[in-house]
Formats: sequence, C-alpha cells, structure tokens
Amino acid sequence: MSGFRKRSGFRRRQLGQGMTEYIVVVALVAVAAIAVYQYFGQVVRSQTAAMARELAGEDGGTESRAAQQAAKKAAAQTKARSLKSFTGNAAAAK
Repeated sequence: MSGFRKRSGFRRRQLGQGMTEYIVVVALVAVAAIAVYQYFGQVVRSQTAAMARELAGEDGGTESRAAQQAAKKAAAQTKARSLKSFTGNAAAAK
C-alpha cells in the first residue's frame, strides 16, 4: 500500500510539471505575439481594421490604403536606420 502512495505522489508531481511547462509556453507565445503586434504597429492595426470592416460587409478600402501607407513609412524608417544612427544617438546623449 505504501508503494502505491509513493507512485501516486510522483504522478501528481508529473502532472503539475506538465501544466507548468504548458503555462510557460503559452506565456512565451503571448509575449511574442504582443511584441510582434507592437513592432509592426500601425500596419497591423490598419489591416485588422480593414478586415473587420470587410467582415461587417462595409468597404475597407480606406483602412487598406492606410495600411499600405504605414508599411511604406515603416520601410523608409528601416532604411534610414543603421548602426551609425544608433551610435550617433548614444554620443548625443552624453
């Protein structure tokens, strides 16, 4: 009987460990999703708004054009950034 109790406790710890691992993975996926949403910012918000309007049966053209403009702006900002611009900001802060 005492052997059964030991195995039962071991099994509970294993189930608890599995649940903990699952929670950690879900938390990491949530953090990654938030980071991606923040990184792409206005582009994702505009595309989401366009899809929502289209699903509602309305015209989402305005939001779609806003998403395209935001994407072009983000691409231009990315081209303008380089390692020099980051080091220049560090030197200016001193």
